[in-house]
Amino acid sequence: MPVHELAQLTWEEVRDLERDRTLVVLPVGAIEAHGPHLPLDTDVVIATAMARAGAKRLGARDKVVLILPPLAYTTAGFGAAFHGTLSISGVTVTALVVDLARGLSQHGFRLLALANAHLDPEHLTALHEAVRLASGARLLPIVFPDLTRKPWGSRLGDEFRSGACHAGQFESSIVLSERPAAVREALRRGLAPNPRSLSAAIRAGKQTFEQAGGPRAYFGDPAAASADEGSRLVETLGAILEEAVIAAL
Repeated sequence: MPVHELAQLTWEEVRDLERDRTLVVLPVGAIEAHGPHLPLDTDVVIATAMARAGAKRLGARDKVVLILPPLAYTTAGFGAAFHGTLSISGVTVTALVVDLARGLSQHGFRLLALANAHLDPEHLTALHEAVRLASGARLLPIVFPDLTRKPWGSRLGDEFRSGACHAGQFESSIVLSERPAAVREALRRGLAPNPRSLSAAIRAGKQTFEQAGGPRAYFGDPAAASADEGSRLVETLGAILEEAVIAAL
C-alpha cells in the first residue's frame, strides 16, 4: 500500500484516504549542536529516515501510511550553550503532540507513531507524558518506541549501547547515508574518538554536553562512520518502528 507525505497532498486526497488502513507517523528531532561536522538538524534527518523506512515496511503489510512534516523544535537543554541550538520547554512539546493527536483523532485516523531520534532526557519525558495524556483523553493511541529502553537500543550497535553516541559513529553514519553533502568530511575524518558515555553522565546528574565531557558537542567515534553502516542502521530503525506499531495494533 502507498506511503504519503501529508504536506504534499491536497485536502481532498487526505479526505479520501482509507481510514481503517491509514497509520500516521510523526518524525521527531531537534535543532541542536552535533559536533563540528554534522548539521544542527541531524536528529531530524535521522527521524525522517526512520519514519520513511518504517512506513515502507508497514506499506508492505497492507497499511496506508501518512508521514507528517517533522517536529524539529523540542527541549534540548544539553546543547543549549552551543550556538544554533534551539530549545523549548518540555511542557510545550507535550502539549503540541497531544494537540496533534487530538486533531488526527477528529479526522478519524487510528494511530500515531513517533519516529524519534532525539534522546535528551527532558524531551523523552515530554513524549512519554504525551502518550499518557492522549490515552487518558481517549484520543488515538500514540506509539513511541523509546530507543533508550529495552529492547530497542540493544539493536543499534556497540556505540549506541555504550551511550557515547551523540554525533559519533552511529549518527554520523546515518547522515552520511541520508544526506552526505551535509557532513563536513574534512572535519569528521580528523576528529579523535570521545569515549565518554553521555547516558552514564545523565545518570550521574550532568545536565550539559560540557559537563558530560563533550566540549565540542560530540561523543563516540565520528571518524569511524560509513554510509554503508548508516544504511543498515536506518533499516534497523525502520524495523523498530514497524514492530512497535504492529504490536500496538
